[in-house]
Amino acid sequence: MKLQGKKVVVLAENLYQEMEVWYPIYRLREEGANVIVVGTGSAASYTSKHGYPVKVDKVASEVDPADIDAVVVPGGYAPDLLRRHESVLKLVKGAFDRGKVVASICHGPWVLASAGILRGRSATCFFAIKDDVANAGARYEDREVVVDGNLITSRTPDDLPAFCRAIIARMLG
Repeated sequence: MKLQGKKVVVLAENLYQEMEVWYPIYRLREEGANVIVVGTGSAASYTSKHGYPVKVDKVASEVDPADIDAVVVPGGYAPDLLRRHESVLKLVKGAFDRGKVVASICHGPWVLASAGILRGRSATCFFAIKDDVANAGARYEDREVVVDGNLITSRTPDDLPAFCRAIIARMLG
């Protein structure tokens, strides 16, 4: 229960990658974190790439970045939908600017690019969007997890154990 008292937002939208939402939710809850699933406001629940639903606890416009300790941006194709909402970008950027953990996996760095937080940072992602990450100003690294200050990125579901270990370690300081 190392993360008792910590509040973590996991973003969700349609076409999310199942493991990249559910693995962090359960792993962080296992450590005692209060995990809140946050959506764009377009629905009360979202469907994964394979039809698995996730119910939303709040919408991004209801979350104050000052009141959370971390944001997790999962992959799949959900990030392309997430980044279309100013409230999501404000939440991610606000958390990042306050030094909160911002963790993103797979296609999730699309949201980071749109939030304007990659410039000058080291990051990784799913190989198909590495040009997007580099064009947003990041130094792309092909590693299972890249930690650059409060920014944590990973490539694929295979990287989830290292991704979650890095999130937990960074939240513990």
